Amino acid sequence: MAAPEPDITDIDEALIRDLLREQCPDLADRPLKLGALGWDNQVWRLGDDLAVRLPWAPESADALLRKEYAWLPGLAPHLPLPVPVPQRLGEPSARFPRPWLITTWVPGEPADRAPVTRGAEAAVALADFLTALHRPAPEGAPEGRDRGGPLADHAEGFARGLASATELGLIPDPDAVQAVWEDAVAAPEWTGPPLWLHADLHPANVLTRNGTFSGVIDFGDLCAGDPAYDLAAAWILLPDGAADILHEAYRPTPDPATLRRARGCAVLRALAGLHIGHAGDHGRPGGKSTWGPPAHASLRRLVASPTGG
Repeated sequence: MAAPEPDITDIDEALIRDLLREQCPDLADRPLKLGALGWDNQVWRLGDDLAVRLPWAPESADALLRKEYAWLPGLAPHLPLPVPVPQRLGEPSARFPRPWLITTWVPGEPADRAPVTRGAEAAVALADFLTALHRPAPEGAPEGRDRGGPLADHAEGFARGLASATELGLIPDPDAVQAVWEDAVAAPEWTGPPLWLHADLHPANVLTRNGTFSGVIDFGDLCAGDPAYDLAAAWILLPDGAADILHEAYRPTPDPATLRRARGCAVLRALAGLHIGHAGDHGRPGGKSTWGPPAHASLRRLVASPTGG
């Protein structure tokens, strides 16, 4: 009779200790404690300077971990903010039938729980990070799951998200949100080379300390494409008045069409944040109440100036 399939959602310290003893015995006796529960992975701090990431989402998360292991070590040395650099790749085993990662540990608090308070400094820090990251990607670089390409590809998702948020009473002026989106979709598409993108710069993936950014985590959506997807972070992560500072500090200076597309990307991100925050407020699975406030603030900033910063 075959042994039962391991329950990979039942991740605990004992499981991780076993995996370390099997594949990384030199690290098995380090202190271990839960760090964060993401949608795709659990993160456990391993000693002072390392972390263990184990997938507990659908199997698509496995490929994301392998992608980070393959590509991020080559990018990390050129980035001015700390990132979780993969150190070792754990392979599937009888104890845990999926790959897992050991990375460096990045100190800080997620921006959804500790928002930026030093806006100008944070804007320049993030601009420097994106300037360093947004280099032409080589042949064979990964494509985004649903990011980095034409904004019009998201028209259906935008319409659903706006209608749902409006029905929930989360959007005071849906016509103003629609206007920002339509202007973004009408902007010329990106014609430059595909650039490296983080592609998932939401408030839980950027860390802060002392009021400014201290690190960027979760490169599972690392891909090549249109930089507008990352430049949208100016409206999502920064306080009022700081988006223009980021875009002025970023190099090369983004053209008006790129900023228009970035605003559309920010609207998509904000709508997702509204739904996640609302779900958290009502205790539903996958919800995070801390996502609501930055999403509301982002939309307020975007509709206040439908075609500007």
